[in-house]
Amino acid sequence: MSEQAEDAVGESRQDGGRQRLHLRLNGRVQGVGFRWFTHRAACARGVGGWVKNMPDGSVEMEVEGPPSTLRDFVEQVKKGPAAARVDEVDSREMEPRGTDEFSIAY
Repeated sequence: MSEQAEDAVGESRQDGGRQRLHLRLNGRVQGVGFRWFTHRAACARGVGGWVKNMPDGSVEMEVEGPPSTLRDFVEQVKKGPAAARVDEVDSREMEPRGTDEFSIAY
């Protein structure tokens, strides 16, 4: 995970303790069940947002929830499913939108 991603996850918020992150993951992250893995990980933790494959071979997502939950979620998606390899995670913080559901975008 980039230093920027490490810094973005876990900063305290004044908006009910929720945080929203935009993540872009590079590596072997398409064609390996990565979006479905991410969907299951998000739903199991109550993380809202979306995930989608990008034309350049990366995976992009926006996720929202309590900072400690997002920290755990990001650690899980950095591992990915067995066939995946995450080489790089770029992250930036966004304003929370109150998103509670998680979807796979196409």
